Amino acid sequence: MIIEKHVSAPYGSISELSREGEDALRTRIDGKTKPPGSLGRLEELALKLGLMQGTAAPTLQGAVLVVAGDHGLAEEGVSPFPQAVTAQMVLNFLHGGAAINVLVRQMGLPLKVIDAGVASELPSHPDLVVNKLRAGTRNALREAALTPEEVEAGLDIGAGLVDELAAKGVNALLLGEMGIGNTSTAALIMSALLELPVAECVGRGITTPGWRGRSRY
Repeated sequence: MIIEKHVSAPYGSISELSREGEDALRTRIDGKTKPPGSLGRLEELALKLGLMQGTAAPTLQGAVLVVAGDHGLAEEGVSPFPQAVTAQMVLNFLHGGAAINVLVRQMGLPLKVIDAGVASELPSHPDLVVNKLRAGTRNALREAALTPEEVEAGLDIGAGLVDELAAKGVNALLLGEMGIGNTSTAALIMSALLELPVAECVGRGITTPGWRGRSRY
């Protein structure tokens, strides 16, 4: 198993949260018609949002990005589903037939699907953004899935997308991803970042005989 960890320079520093204005925020939250603290974590979230935005009247303008790409590791049979399902699911997103589409419709949020590396070509669509690094990653069992240069390019693309949304007033980003073999890739990333053996980052999986159909969590 080839796992390489590349640590790049930070794309931006996150400053410590200023507590200025906290008293005004708490006064406004506690002044609502309710017992103080009765909304629990919702009140904590409102306080944090107000401090992050530096205002006693925080607002949220959200957008949803689903990033799609294929994983070369799928060649090893780590998923019961064929790699072609990645592109099929992307088309499902674009035509409004997936669970995420129901959620964004309910919340009134814009949805964009990012082709970061789907192995096949996709038809053009107004909600599809093509930023393909390559047609699927390499097989991580045999070689590095992405080169350091490709990783940097991917991070640059992501930063650019966030900048574009921020310029439009978006201040809350909801992220999703799609790609057959993604849980295996996630386990490799977890192993590399936390310096844990791969065996500690995976479970029995949904392909284990006798476990098919049971919860994968």
